[in-house]
Amino acid sequence: MRANKYSAQRTVLNGITFDSKMESQYYTQLNLMERAGLISDLELQPEFVLIPTFKKLGRTIRATKYRADFKYKEHGKTIVVDVKGVKTKDFNIKRKLFDSKYPDIELKLITYKNGGWEEI
Repeated sequence: MRANKYSAQRTVLNGITFDSKMESQYYTQLNLMERAGLISDLELQPEFVLIPTFKKLGRTIRATKYRADFKYKEHGKTIVVDVKGVKTKDFNIKRKLFDSKYPDIELKLITYKNGGWEEI
């Protein structure tokens, strides 16, 4: 399978294609948490509109969307997760847009470091 610019390799797990091995491993953990009743409503690749479609000078400008890796509920609160090896400038901008549009949803950036999952 083809690697992306950050050397992540697409991985297939249970018939689902993930953008990286790290993402597939985090999915396995979330799946276990859902089966244990710790989280609910696990969704893969949820999409959020950050900037809606608009018109400028007679041209239609397409919506700007953000597709996260996972979304779930924990103690009634909606959590959105992106799994990455590094925090990028693009993600920082997306986070600001996301937070302004969806203030009641927590967006987490997760990585695997020092033998465990941590938020970056």
